Amino acid sequence: MPRRITWLSNVMAGEATGLEDKVARSIEVTESPPAWMCLSCRGAKLLCGKPRCPIIVKAQSMARVGEPAFSDQIAGSSPPGVFVGRYGYPKVSIGPMVPPVHGDTTVLDTPESWLGEPIETIVDYRYSLVRGNMRARVEDAASPTNTMQKLQELSMAARPVETELRLSKAPRKSLALSEDTQPFGPSAPMERFTTSNVSVDKKIEKAYYDRDLLASDAVFSLYEEGILVTRLQRALSIGMFGEGVRRRFVPTRWSITAVDSGLSQRLVQTVKDFPTIDEYRVYSYSIYDNQYVAILLPEQWRFEWIEAWFPNTTWNQYTTTPYMIGDYEEYFGRKTYAKVGGCYYSTRLAVTEELRRERKQAAAIVLRETYPGYLMPLGVWNVRESIRMLMKQTPEMHDTFGKALRSAMSKMKISSKKWQETSVLIARELTQTKITAY
Repeated sequence: MPRRITWLSNVMAGEATGLEDKVARSIEVTESPPAWMCLSCRGAKLLCGKPRCPIIVKAQSMARVGEPAFSDQIAGSSPPGVFVGRYGYPKVSIGPMVPPVHGDTTVLDTPESWLGEPIETIVDYRYSLVRGNMRARVEDAASPTNTMQKLQELSMAARPVETELRLSKAPRKSLALSEDTQPFGPSAPMERFTTSNVSVDKKIEKAYYDRDLLASDAVFSLYEEGILVTRLQRALSIGMFGEGVRRRFVPTRWSITAVDSGLSQRLVQTVKDFPTIDEYRVYSYSIYDNQYVAILLPEQWRFEWIEAWFPNTTWNQYTTTPYMIGDYEEYFGRKTYAKVGGCYYSTRLAVTEELRRERKQAAAIVLRETYPGYLMPLGVWNVRESIRMLMKQTPEMHDTFGKALRSAMSKMKISSKKWQETSVLIARELTQTKITAY
């Protein structure tokens, strides 16, 4: 599978190979891609050989119904929001996101507050943000121009910022959909933008001016001070953290997973110092026609995340049976990027957050079934916040893994046998005899 992110430090250094584009150009066109291809690609790598993802094209067509009209001049309150694209890397498009409305627009770029809102409302939030784009090399973050400095200042803002955006033409009215980023709306090349009354977050500002502080340390220290994960992802994306000469603009898609990965890895190391839980636990939670179940085992840290996409869902439109994909890690972690994508790391973050809060250690198996009512991809934030909510539920307690598994399977539509065939950790737990049995 093409490598996108291996570790936070690679993203900080701006490492890129262009391998995805080479793979996409070399593959033959597949008219009806199998589910494994769609789930590996999710509209990003064009593994089917088509110039655009046909699934996303259909979703964009639906989203354009009732679209608002935008001019080449936008004045409004940025949430604040910024975006860094990935196409053309290491020369990328960067710019602010501005709605044509004034006032408290914070919700438009704060996924932590979206869970439970109708999908249509979330799409409306994102579609109202117009993106202005300018081209820049990723290493320009180390010595930003005045315009880039204004973008960095915007991303530091503690509240919405009055912004005027001048575009070279009317915005292109499209909706970008992905499992790795929240939806993004209209965009156009930017001629200039101005801001006024920017009130920056002093905590982020302090990290910004510390040019000897490693990016990973900056992200974790700000997280510990209560800065929202999505704000950290935004700041990292616009090149605000890291040693001065090594600062880079990071595509938004990559920064999201980099933050989830880096934070959760730190929490994993903390959790390993705690005693294990005393029982088998089963958590369940359902939202947006997704069923989530977690089984926590009274053992040392291990982790597995598996998704099952039913027919007629976004990434499984060409088969008649659910398609399952997942990945796992042992006690000492993993060295390669999880094949299931960014949701692996957002789930790991949510699970380790709860274990640290409880000061306990456990092995975790987290399962997701996605049904046709899940209209379109909402982004990694959806999984992160759903799993956070999952871990807040009162769990069922069991004294054996068999009982816990039966309880978990009773909440799922796919048979226990199929889950056992797909899951490494479930199969191992059912077949290996522990030394405690003697």
